[in-house]
Amino acid sequence: MNSHTPSRVTVRIPGSTSNCGSGFDSLGLALQVYNRVTLTARDDATQVAERESDARAADMVAATVAAMTKRAPAVAKTGFTYRIEGDVPPARGLGSSITVIGGVLAGLNVLADAGLDRETLVSIANELEGHPDNAAAGILGGFCVARCDPADGHYLGTVRVALPPELRFVVVSPSVEMLTKESRGVLPTQLPYFDAVKSINASNYLVAALATGEFERLRDAVGDYMHEPYRLPRIKGGREAIAAGVAAGAYTGWLSGSGSSVLCVAPESVAGAVAKAMQAAFAAEGIPSEARDLAADNVGCRVE
Repeated sequence: MNSHTPSRVTVRIPGSTSNCGSGFDSLGLALQVYNRVTLTARDDATQVAERESDARAADMVAATVAAMTKRAPAVAKTGFTYRIEGDVPPARGLGSSITVIGGVLAGLNVLADAGLDRETLVSIANELEGHPDNAAAGILGGFCVARCDPADGHYLGTVRVALPPELRFVVVSPSVEMLTKESRGVLPTQLPYFDAVKSINASNYLVAALATGEFERLRDAVGDYMHEPYRLPRIKGGREAIAAGVAAGAYTGWLSGSGSSVLCVAPESVAGAVAKAMQAAFAAEGIPSEARDLAADNVGCRVE
């Protein structure tokens, strides 16, 4: 650590919704709900939680350090104490894992004076996650269309679109955890050809509507045949909650990531009604839930 490098750094990083319907492993959207990752330099090369942390977070921190060391060897000599806090719920399809991974990457980039740019941080996060959707959104911010090399899965880049605050993303999270690894286990190994075609068509249309700002065109835009038919049935009340939100005035809705949260896109004027309708659908199934009325985050991770 040189004399200009701080001994303590806090990174604010947004949660995100991924897939956005049929944009499987490609589309991600950062939301104004945040976790903060604070790293404090140590004299040795170990990573220690500042307070009791769950094993999943500890494993992610260790894996992040190992992956970053390949790009910046000095990282291996940089020990730190870490604290993770904030409002992004774990295992709810809001990118909680990338808030840990991305927060550690951005913080360690400062502590170790590694000098990596944000695209490189996304590339490292993609190696860890196995897909770039949440990684790009959490680190870069905005609505992100990310791409990997189809041959080897290496991250190639992201096209970002900033979204206005009046476009709301109403996220309702039932009190049920859904781990991405487990949720991927229900996906088929093959898809009917025309199911893939229909999903590609829907994804293209949704990207065009968001990129051009023609948000009215989002109505009925989400038609996914790749993952939602297999995942949504596992979330009791999830399909009904999306339908209720649309009936209350939302443009469209989707399963956020692998769940368990579901999301509706709505004009600001009806966001409150949409949230109530979605929660009522879960309540009808006897499932408590938490609603968040969020705008897009167009900044991404930020060192505070």
